[in-house]
Amino acid sequence: MGRHLALLGSINVGGNRITMADLVGALTRHGFADVETVVASGNILFDPPTGVLEKELPDRIADIVRSELGVDTFALVLSAAELEAAIAENPFSGTGEDKFVHVHFLTAQPGPERFERLLADHAGRGDERIAPGTRALHIDYVNGVGTSKLTAAFIERRLGCQGTARNMRSLKRLTERLA
Repeated sequence: MGRHLALLGSINVGGNRITMADLVGALTRHGFADVETVVASGNILFDPPTGVLEKELPDRIADIVRSELGVDTFALVLSAAELEAAIAENPFSGTGEDKFVHVHFLTAQPGPERFERLLADHAGRGDERIAPGTRALHIDYVNGVGTSKLTAAFIERRLGCQGTARNMRSLKRLTERLA
């Protein structure tokens, strides 16, 4: 199956604090190999356990984090090809600052009517540029993320699924490490 990347939602923000060493240990105990984290925000590189189907990985990882570390989260799992495709399809990559251009990876693919609702509800709330992607939302937080009203909760309510965002700077670093 090859090396994969897991992106955990809401790790080391709010009350969801875990150490990366504890995370590596928990996954290793459950058969994941060559586990390493990149930045303390829930980016995990790993080789999957033998006998686990790729589609089972997100739930398996989330269950381990919940049972071993006491944090209720979700995981999005990507192959190197999927990560590269998400970066390539981002229309704002190269036109905005890497620290402001994000891919908001989603747990499901929302229909076009959900995306239209997000655009309509966000109209007049900020200067962000937004485009749909493959199980992703591409965002250029033109004026920065910290003051934006386009929050994860706002996005999730309109799209009807959870997600976790990473900026282009982080995604490029993850791509290099995943290779």
